[in-house]
Amino acid sequence: MAFDKSALSSNWMKLKKKTKKPSVASKLTKKTKKKDSTKSIIDQITNDIEKKENKNKNLPPTDPKELTKWADDNDIPLDDLSKVYDISSEYKQASLTPGNLSDQKKLPGKYLAIDCEFVGVGPEGAESVLARVSIVNFHGHTVYDKFVKPREKVTDWRTWVSGVTPAHMKNAIDFKTAQKEVDELFKDKILVGHAIQHDLDALLLSHPKHMIRDTSKHPPFRQLSKGKTPALKKLTKELLKIDIQGAEHSSVEDARATMLLYKLHKKEFEKLHQRFRPRE
Repeated sequence: MAFDKSALSSNWMKLKKKTKKPSVASKLTKKTKKKDSTKSIIDQITNDIEKKENKNKNLPPTDPKELTKWADDNDIPLDDLSKVYDISSEYKQASLTPGNLSDQKKLPGKYLAIDCEFVGVGPEGAESVLARVSIVNFHGHTVYDKFVKPREKVTDWRTWVSGVTPAHMKNAIDFKTAQKEVDELFKDKILVGHAIQHDLDALLLSHPKHMIRDTSKHPPFRQLSKGKTPALKKLTKELLKIDIQGAEHSSVEDARATMLLYKLHKKEFEKLHQRFRPRE
């Protein structure tokens, strides 16, 4: 069968037209579209990363040491955080000395922890009288720390325990001034203390029961001493992994330790004290 050359030539020309090479302008247009598409994808990825970073700014850090600091800065009980994040006991060690606090966190605030130091008067210094009052806020910042002149003659300074010496009395205030200043500071505040009634009695002050948090009476803490009144030193060592009262006592240090113990069980404390709140 013979081929029709003219038909073959005609078909070839048609095919050539269909497979015509794209022009330079066409190539540039496609390249631009591809470039724009790539830029769009990169922009989208960048936006996603920025969104994720902004979101993560409000999340707790992953490093255990930073996590404990983050918990304290945000007033979150460390035990609550431990239920979600794996924090080993070595990182649960709190610090009695507060870090760099903002001016806002240096204000008295709603919660105050008190501790007092005493010296001895009377025969053999057997009777205790007030010699120093220390008060810290929720963040451990000292809002009040003054030595108080005993009204009686001191027969035992108990320096090895109290840390108080005759030299501290040079700038000490009288009892009535201390009583008035502390009373004003305590107004409408929730007080935290260890055997706090002893400190209130020494100042001849009272405070509403529903606004007192006593770490010496907290049931979970008493369990550590088999139902007996737990020593602050023991609680601080076992629960905070901190040694206090190694030599002379410091009422500031003890007040900070007491506040940290309260913060550790804040949720449980508040739940137990709901029954003491006055009915409206």
